[in-house]
Amino acid sequence: MRTLRALSTASFAAALALLIALPGSGCSAPAARSPDEATAKAPPPAPTPVAPPANLIPQGTAQAPTPAAPTKHKYAVATENATASAIAMDVLARGGSAVDAAIAGAFAIGVVHPVSSGIGGGGFATVYDAKTKEIRILDFRETAPQDLVPTELAKRPVPEDKRGVMTGVPGEVAGIAELHARWGKLAMTDLVRGAADAAEKGFPVSAHMVRALKWNEKWLLSTPRYGLFAKAGAIVPVGETVKNPALAATLRKIAAEGKKAFYEGSIAADILATARAGKCRMTKKDLEDYKVLEREPMRTQWEGYEVVTMPPPSAGGVMMLETLHMHSKADLAALGHNTGAYTHLLAETMRGAVADRVRLLGDPRFVKMDLAKLVSPERMKARRAKISMTSTTKAENFPVNDAGTTHIVTVDAEGNVASLTTTVNNMFGAQLATEAGFLLNDELADFTAERVEKLFGMSNGPNYPKAGARPTSSMTPTIVLKDGKPVLALGGSGGTRIATGTTQVLLSHLVFGMPVDKAVAAPRFETPPTGGLFIDAAIGTEVLQDLEKRGEVVDTSKPNFSAVQAVSITEGPDGARVLLVGADPRKGGAGLVQ
Repeated sequence: MRTLRALSTASFAAALALLIALPGSGCSAPAARSPDEATAKAPPPAPTPVAPPANLIPQGTAQAPTPAAPTKHKYAVATENATASAIAMDVLARGGSAVDAAIAGAFAIGVVHPVSSGIGGGGFATVYDAKTKEIRILDFRETAPQDLVPTELAKRPVPEDKRGVMTGVPGEVAGIAELHARWGKLAMTDLVRGAADAAEKGFPVSAHMVRALKWNEKWLLSTPRYGLFAKAGAIVPVGETVKNPALAATLRKIAAEGKKAFYEGSIAADILATARAGKCRMTKKDLEDYKVLEREPMRTQWEGYEVVTMPPPSAGGVMMLETLHMHSKADLAALGHNTGAYTHLLAETMRGAVADRVRLLGDPRFVKMDLAKLVSPERMKARRAKISMTSTTKAENFPVNDAGTTHIVTVDAEGNVASLTTTVNNMFGAQLATEAGFLLNDELADFTAERVEKLFGMSNGPNYPKAGARPTSSMTPTIVLKDGKPVLALGGSGGTRIATGTTQVLLSHLVFGMPVDKAVAAPRFETPPTGGLFIDAAIGTEVLQDLEKRGEVVDTSKPNFSAVQAVSITEGPDGARVLLVGADPRKGGAGLVQ
């Protein structure tokens, strides 16, 4: 890896082209049937060549060794995209907060990585406030329209001309506005500028993004309104510069006028017209009434750490805490990292959590859940006793449509930490493009389908579609404390792989002491509800054979485009803060620290 030197605030954006040119800043995954999501890389708004800087260190990029860390750091960023990381880092360099940087990164990802995120979606944020020493969680998940007809969601997938029935009321803009109101330092216009400039002046399309576009070629070529990625009747080639001036104008309008510009007026009218053309029942009142909710975090003390994570309507935190409460650090360490026994034990643990998601979890507004009892050590101890180390539990074999998302982690000079996950759900969401330049989500596909309910012997279960409800998610934005101070922040993307991946990275770091960049890049597995065990082939033939002997049906052929982003915070020998970034190489993630 080449080492970049320090950038002045004025030259930061201009140096972005150098960052994009770094080896490993792109992701070259093997050809596959279909990915969970895709990624794109963008140049700076005005890519003026500059001299290499001094102490800005890119970390965790694909196929690159970790550079020697300095003894003192100010701030750090980890995202799935080099452009977003540089834009977020620029905000920190200009005195912005961790939340400011996360906001700027989220806007940027929505421009260059619309396959899985954008202002037509929603998400969750976990924030550590250094002044109050508290962790707060905001839920800006998409919400079902009040006129929802549950039976319209019964048939999956829905017909192409009815994709809008899966569209929920978008929450990202409201969430960003609330985050900014609580923890923002810079003006919103400053936070939007990098993303808007990239949309207006253009960004090159990465190889990974082109693959995603080709998997959705039929839709793209038949959607003139979203023709920026298609020219002359074909998908743009790798490296082609594309522009989205409509989105640039939309972002600047939101920055100037606030969230009202999105939920009322011309943009709202555009959202409604686009959604209703796809048979969505969203109304003007649904948009105007959207609310960001603060949730009580799920937290536990484990092996000297306090782990704070996302509660329902996400199931991700439940899976993480069930795993922690089922196993001790010593028991896991004795099995060895990524051995057959370790992998099998965690896989069986996570299968139980997937079943709990279907049977017990939903929107807290509609479902009573005793979360403390659900993840209690007593319940987990009883479940652990039923796990066989020589045989595998048969999966229920049901689909969960939850494939997209992006995750961002930021740490600022004052010690504030933001762990932010956003999504439009499946690839390109509902594939409904607004005139304003963004795509609408298909988040209501995360409600449990009728046939899955029947499989579990349920009717109108906890995650059955309901008007005004927020569907169960896999998102797992997490912050870990030790002695009351943040030592790790992480989260992920990739649908049902989010919780499994984030939990595995957390254990790799806390149990085995792996640096976060190594923990993020290490082979991972997923326990899909359709059965079997999806696993990275890099785990090795010996481990795969061991798993098969334990009854696991292993599958290394599925492309793993899930990604975990993480930042660890430690003190060096001199007491200075050291930040290490893990940016997932599976999607060409980019981590920056200064």
